[in-house]
Amino acid sequence: MVAFGKKLKDRQIQEWQGYYINYKLMKRQVKQYAQQIELGTQDRRHVLKDFSRMLDNQIEKIVLFLLEQQGLLASRIKKLGEQHDALQEEPEIHKITELREAYRAVGQDLLKLLFFVEINAIGLRKILKKFDKRFGYRFTDYYVKTRSNHPYSQLQQVFKHVGLGAVVGALSRNLHELQDRQGSSYLSIYDLPTLPLQDPVIDSIKAAVDRLTHSTNTLNFLGQHAVIMQEELPTPSEEHVDDDRYHFISLLLNLANTFLYMVNTYIVVPTADDYSMSLGAAPTVCGIVIGAMAVAQVFSSVYFSAWSNKSYFRPLVFSSIVLFLGNILYALAYDLNSIWILLIGRLLCGFGSARAVNRRYISDCVPLKTRMQASASFVSASALGMACGPALAGLLQTEFKIWKLTFDKDTLPGWVMAVAWLIYLIWVCIAFKEPSRDTEENHMPQQSNDEVNRALEKGLNQPLLITSEDKVDEDADQDYDDSEEASEDSRQPAHSIRSAYRLLTPSVKAQLLIYFMLKYVMEILLSESSVITTYYFNWSTSTVSIFLACLGLTVLPVNILVGSYISNMFEDRQILLASELMVCLGVLLSFHIIPYSEPQYICSGLLLFVSAEVLEGVNLSLLSRVMSSRLSRGTYNGGLLSTEAGTIARVIADATITLAGYLGESRLLNVTLIPSLFIAISSIIATCYTYNSLF
Repeated sequence: MVAFGKKLKDRQIQEWQGYYINYKLMKRQVKQYAQQIELGTQDRRHVLKDFSRMLDNQIEKIVLFLLEQQGLLASRIKKLGEQHDALQEEPEIHKITELREAYRAVGQDLLKLLFFVEINAIGLRKILKKFDKRFGYRFTDYYVKTRSNHPYSQLQQVFKHVGLGAVVGALSRNLHELQDRQGSSYLSIYDLPTLPLQDPVIDSIKAAVDRLTHSTNTLNFLGQHAVIMQEELPTPSEEHVDDDRYHFISLLLNLANTFLYMVNTYIVVPTADDYSMSLGAAPTVCGIVIGAMAVAQVFSSVYFSAWSNKSYFRPLVFSSIVLFLGNILYALAYDLNSIWILLIGRLLCGFGSARAVNRRYISDCVPLKTRMQASASFVSASALGMACGPALAGLLQTEFKIWKLTFDKDTLPGWVMAVAWLIYLIWVCIAFKEPSRDTEENHMPQQSNDEVNRALEKGLNQPLLITSEDKVDEDADQDYDDSEEASEDSRQPAHSIRSAYRLLTPSVKAQLLIYFMLKYVMEILLSESSVITTYYFNWSTSTVSIFLACLGLTVLPVNILVGSYISNMFEDRQILLASELMVCLGVLLSFHIIPYSEPQYICSGLLLFVSAEVLEGVNLSLLSRVMSSRLSRGTYNGGLLSTEAGTIARVIADATITLAGYLGESRLLNVTLIPSLFIAISSIIATCYTYNSLF
């Protein structure tokens, strides 16, 4: 893996070389401090003072140069403004065009300056984390608190960059006015703040500013929830995906595939136990029926991820055909009186899971400026499908026959989904546009990577420790402290599950364990809901469907609440731990110890599900920022690893339900909750161990 020092050197603007953070010098100094303390020739207090002074000098150098460049840009804009005023009285088309190009040239120089600030901010975060890790201090905590909260803070100049915002505003306003000189509108951008300015330079500047002023909001929170892995440190030339590769209808078809697959997954949950009994099996076999789809998805995720390296159209067509056939078999199992046909049908449905393709399309083919919206739409489509599946099952409460085929509450989900996938297949064949792949090898997705700005503005306790950049570089520094570069081959994506696993740092493994836990407890709650509620409360299929649909409908509101409010008041790690504790409490409250009642089941289930949803959002948000950039592309990417972790958890949960069923329905609830409680406690311990700075 290429070290940050090598990246910094390669991406520096040559004429500004002396003004960047001297990362190599500071890294060498940290190593020297360690040797001096080990030999006893230097005390810790002097080390802290000396390193603080060195950081102050580096930041001062950056800030003074930044102010100088801002002044130069402001002077150029002022001179162009004088020319703009002269054109108001004698407008000439060719002069307007020349002036617009001059403003765009200023915009390109502003982009360079924004990239300069971004690289230095990343270098500052990395050297602080390296110092903390080497000495076991909370130096970052001390340094940021004392510097960012001071009225004369130079650190704030790096991360707030108010002057740069004024330059962006001046450019946007003048380009907008010059654009409208050729039309009939003379409204300012301030009159129509939501009206987008159609200028590629402004789009690039806005994307760069978003990285620098990135604050957790609903859109970013949902987008990170999708685990669409991206890389850090984009160059200005890498800001845009070729527009020829982006096709809105194709994106819509990928989102529709995500929605239909989630509907297909959960539409059978309310009736799986009845269907199993009608075929002569125990009601708890519903665990295998529901989980068969997840078993197949473990394998389908890998081959679909590999297939997406070559095509997006063919995997979607194959997915639609397999899901169509799988649902037909699921529906025919009743008339054929075969539980095996039922299971084969569900397995086929799992083999048609193209979620890896859906994620990959967003990562590779959607332009950077709209990628976060697309990622958020992916999550929303999944949540909507999760809610619509049980709700649709509740509506299919009818029974009739056509020829010798039975249509009832058990088989109708299969028939309805088969028709839906057939319609989708026709739509894909007509409307999907295969993106051009001639430049894909050179395309590398980019990472919005300045979460630390939000941390500085809010005065969090440890704002720089859990931010985005290529976390694996930092964890690997123990082995690469003396090396500033590695081979180019090490930048290549992981080529196997084993090599991908080697890239996982302890913090990433902890996040994957948490993801495994929450998917396990959610699957236990959802999959056994029909059996439990029928046994204890005699609920009908419609009642179970309403309950599950209501749970599914909480997904988006909960994520909006967390993304817009809670994440702006607390650190992600604090929300993470609190959510884990609430999940654990939900599991404890679900145990059948006292006489079991509907309020106990509903309240404990709601608490468990909502807490797991909050946990999933925060966990995947953290995961998308701490995972190696090498896992942002290729077959064995970060999205695939998280999908596999969640899918395996669902498989084990469904198998647990079926195995526990042999002990009798009266023991099913408590027996399935015991491993849930054990896994939940294990994830809490892993969180505390990994993020011990919380305590």
